[in-house]
Amino acid sequence: MRAMKETARISASTGPSLMGRTLLALHASGACRLAPKSLAGIGVIFMLHRVREDDGAAFAPNRILEITPSFLEETIRTVRELGYECISLDEAVNRLQAGEHGKRFAVFTLDDGYKDNLTDALPVFERNGVPFTVYLTTGLPDGHAEIWWVALERAIAAAVAIRVKLPAGGEITMFTRDAAEKNAAWNRIYWALRALPEHEMRAEVRRLALLHGIDMGALTRELAMTWDEVRTLAAHPLASVEAHTADHFAQAGLSAAEARSDIERGLARMETELGYRPRHFSYPYGDPGSAGERDFALAGALGFRSATTTRKGLIQPSHAKRLTSLPRLSLNGDFQDRRMLEALLSGLPFALAKPVRSLGID
Repeated sequence: MRAMKETARISASTGPSLMGRTLLALHASGACRLAPKSLAGIGVIFMLHRVREDDGAAFAPNRILEITPSFLEETIRTVRELGYECISLDEAVNRLQAGEHGKRFAVFTLDDGYKDNLTDALPVFERNGVPFTVYLTTGLPDGHAEIWWVALERAIAAAVAIRVKLPAGGEITMFTRDAAEKNAAWNRIYWALRALPEHEMRAEVRRLALLHGIDMGALTRELAMTWDEVRTLAAHPLASVEAHTADHFAQAGLSAAEARSDIERGLARMETELGYRPRHFSYPYGDPGSAGERDFALAGALGFRSATTTRKGLIQPSHAKRLTSLPRLSLNGDFQDRRMLEALLSGLPFALAKPVRSLGID
């Protein structure tokens, strides 16, 4: 998961990350204003996860997946001042398919189905009259999906030392007595776990959670919407609730049959609980290692109008032919700065990154 990879890289930072400093430098230099307009494309699909006030914790590696309500409001204000029209995901797909490339559009999407999408994000969207989409992992309101990344954070937060078991008898043991040690432990342990098959990784997180007094079921109930809350959101005229699998496994790590089953089980639960079949989909994690061509084809075969990734980028006219692999722009918890947002919307950072990726050093 690219967003989670970024978490590991910058969680211990006390100031802007290297990427953040680069964005600020591009903005200050005026390069973004001089960039070819074509780099900005015809629109943007924003990716969010949680919207809540920052608690100021010194150890908060998942902060990258959160923005504050005030920054969400500032983002809406910024895109409108830049001439974007805030529209629904359905309307964005309509425009892509029709080849309408007039006023740039902005679409807001939120992954997973957190309670704060209803309590904190919805009021911001209401005040501003902005439509939005929540991609729901149905196992969260059903109580069987795991928010493992938060469970891992809380296990490390609760521990003074932590020991992680790895396959073939390997292990990592680290002190976690203060925020610096906890951040160091996260960075090392996260990467070690992410290298495992996801079933094995989750089993080890469950063991760590149990050992350090973290109830993963209670964690899901604390953070995720119930079905009643999902129905309240789905009934709102500005909101749409779409598909994000049943159990939030990386599609590319599953067999074709398993990947299809995870999607179809989620669809079936949404049809039962909400009374409709979703038309849009978002791949769990969504980075190139978690969703690839096989998965894009599967989304098309299942009849989705669109499917979004976490691959970074803006929407170009050519995406009309790639509706099941749409890029998004993360509203990043560590990049809550209008100048960084404006730099990203210029498209210049993505154009500059292409030569770097071609060298295999992304």
